[in-house]
Amino acid sequence: MAGAVAPVAFPWLERTQAALAPWPWVWPALLLAALLLAAWLANFVTRRILLRALRRLLDLMARQPGHSGAVRMRVVPRLANVVPALVVSAGIGWIPGLPPALSAFIHGACQAWVVLTLALALSHALDVANELYERRPDARNKPIKGYLQVAKIAIYVLAGLSIVATLAGVKLLHLVTGLGAATAVLMLIFQDTILSLVASVQISGDGRVRLGDWIEMPSQNADGDVIDIALHTITVRNWDKTITTVPTKKLISESFKNWRGMHETGGRRIKRALYLDQSSVRFLGAEERAGLKRFVLLRDYLEGKERELAEWNAGLGADGELPFNARRVTNLGTFRAYVERYLRRHPRVHQELTLLVRQLQPGATGIPLEVYCFTNDTRWAVYEGAQSDIFDHLLAILPEFGLRVFQNPAGADFRTLVDARGDGPDLVPSR
Repeated sequence: MAGAVAPVAFPWLERTQAALAPWPWVWPALLLAALLLAAWLANFVTRRILLRALRRLLDLMARQPGHSGAVRMRVVPRLANVVPALVVSAGIGWIPGLPPALSAFIHGACQAWVVLTLALALSHALDVANELYERRPDARNKPIKGYLQVAKIAIYVLAGLSIVATLAGVKLLHLVTGLGAATAVLMLIFQDTILSLVASVQISGDGRVRLGDWIEMPSQNADGDVIDIALHTITVRNWDKTITTVPTKKLISESFKNWRGMHETGGRRIKRALYLDQSSVRFLGAEERAGLKRFVLLRDYLEGKERELAEWNAGLGADGELPFNARRVTNLGTFRAYVERYLRRHPRVHQELTLLVRQLQPGATGIPLEVYCFTNDTRWAVYEGAQSDIFDHLLAILPEFGLRVFQNPAGADFRTLVDARGDGPDLVPSR
């Protein structure tokens, strides 16, 4: 083929070939080297032109301060690698002396390389699409990474089938038809991918998990923020800074807690109880009630309570003068009213959400007086600070009402008891 064209188009090639006739292997080697050089030059020129032109275009389309373009620029070198493969595929037939089988194999290998390169370029293009999509304000609510991963799998499968068909010398359609009998096997192999795809569609459709959500899933040891939602896994950064990957299908088949509602509501719940000593609960005398009126938060409550009880007891007549018949104010009820009014005026308590102070069932550890309210700041540190501030105050003010916190006796309590009685054994060994 080369001998028929070269003398007409390039007479100097015929003279060069004739001069190298004593060495038959030199001429094919020179042509092969020239072909490889042409492929390298085509790749070099293509990279220079495409990289410079597309770099400017991509920077204009996806410009963001401080953002790295390493991912998106991987597409261009992949596309540039197609050109040398096309040059080698077109020129390998002009090399004289090559066996037909070897020439056909190189031609098929070049075509396979082109298919693989295009598949990788499409894969990186999908990464670019996902990167650009994640910059949208609503991307957190509707992630598409799982769908793009399915598209990548489809691209790689089609590329693999095309490469096999090219190297085997058969048509792609025939190969795909032959694989129809193996559908059941393929479904068994890709069952996790199919289940993950279904889970991704449901998660994206109902928005049960979004990027940045705080989820708690004890069965998977996950308790932290969602940092990535992929096809097969959801990545969670736990509060101890460890990373947990949860299979996507687990979010459909197992239960978990999403704290997004707390952040959207703007309130974080406080639910904690003070355990009070039951023996410290009693009625308040007139002097004690007068002393508690010094509290601004209780003044209106006590005055209103005294009027209410006076009217009630007056209705009993002479029986109302007896202490066991009359209604009276207790220190526990007064303290409960104080706690509620204190929370109503606390700057860190959300006043538009549920707020109550209630007694729970008494038990062996005393009477639980539970505080149930919400802070107006959901940040962890602020929440813990507000909760500690509330209970610091309540524990400190508790003796003013004649109440005691219940706790089991410790060694120091027994020592104090023995020292007070003075008839116990000497706890300090003598020397």
